[in-house]
Amino acid sequence: MQFSELTEFDFHPQLAQSAGVSLVMFSGPDCGSCRRLESILPALTAGRVARLYKVDVQTSTALAREYEVFHLPSLFLFVDGRFHAPLHAEPAPGIFAAAIDHALREPAHEEP
Repeated sequence: MQFSELTEFDFHPQLAQSAGVSLVMFSGPDCGSCRRLESILPALTAGRVARLYKVDVQTSTALAREYEVFHLPSLFLFVDGRFHAPLHAEPAPGIFAAAIDHALREPAHEEP
């Protein structure tokens, strides 16, 4: 599974058309942790996430503010195009999968 880039201009329309579970990663081109996570996220999310999206905070600053992104990388789950929850988990196979499953069992959070 590959990441699709989202910008301020196509973020909401693209997600609205995304059925199932999507994971959005806010990152930056100078963020080493972001590059590492981006390389392993497809394996960590296999079978749990239908789509992976990436937002560059340097070019989409309004989105970063809207989602209150204060550190990179920042991850957010969407279900059927609607915000569901932020995702905070160690990028280890069992831990990350359990965090996704737990977040999806919980009621949806209010969108920032």
